[in-house]
Amino acid sequence: MLTCDYPVLPDRYNDKVEERLRLTGIYHASQIGVVQCQKLLVNALIERWHPNTHTFYLSIGECAVTLENMAIIIGLSTDGLPVTEMTMSSFEVLEVECLHQFGVAPSKSACRRSCIKLTWLRDLKENLQLTDENSIQRYVKCHIMLLIRTILFGDKSDTGVPI
Repeated sequence: MLTCDYPVLPDRYNDKVEERLRLTGIYHASQIGVVQCQKLLVNALIERWHPNTHTFYLSIGECAVTLENMAIIIGLSTDGLPVTEMTMSSFEVLEVECLHQFGVAPSKSACRRSCIKLTWLRDLKENLQLTDENSIQRYVKCHIMLLIRTILFGDKSDTGVPI
């Protein structure tokens, strides 16, 4: 039998941050936590995945994971407009956008192409003092960007997030 070793508990927030996360509709997803699974479980799923049909072939039949399945699992709405924008192509544009969103600009070494390094966002989030509405909003923005890049759309091949 394959089971997960242990869950990593989700982040705990102060009441004001939790309220903002609930308003964004991403609070439920932020409470999922990270599950550290056994290597055998992951390998078993990989062996049964068929990328040409985007399905798992299991002993009971085929299993496809749909957008609706993911919406139910992570509690995010799939209704409405997509949350996308043009990718910033220059450091100067990235710098201006970070000043606008976070009140501070990253150094060139904290950026790669049109992405901000995750370490910069983590450091910013950890060092924010939640004393006023602006700092709380900046914290929530950092948290959402980190959550999207590391948990919801994790990509081990990159260490940055497009702004």
